Amino acid sequence: MTTLTLQIPDSLGEYQNDTVRFIAAKLYEAGKLSLGQAADMAGLSKRTFAELLGDYGVSLMNYPASEILADAARI
Repeated sequence: MTTLTLQIPDSLGEYQNDTVRFIAAKLYEAGKLSLGQAADMAGLSKRTFAELLGDYGVSLMNYPASEILADAARI
């Protein structure tokens, strides 16, 4: 895993863990990370991370409706 150092405003200093979790959630939402990768990045278990996704406005079901319909048609 690569380490990235971010400079964040002092006002977010006390929310460091929340900032990392937010970034991990948004990367998961964008499809850049799997649930497991995002959970690892946030330092949480998959279950705990999945439970926190809603706090960041991210759905656990990160699957486009068009793909669901295509899958249903194949079945």
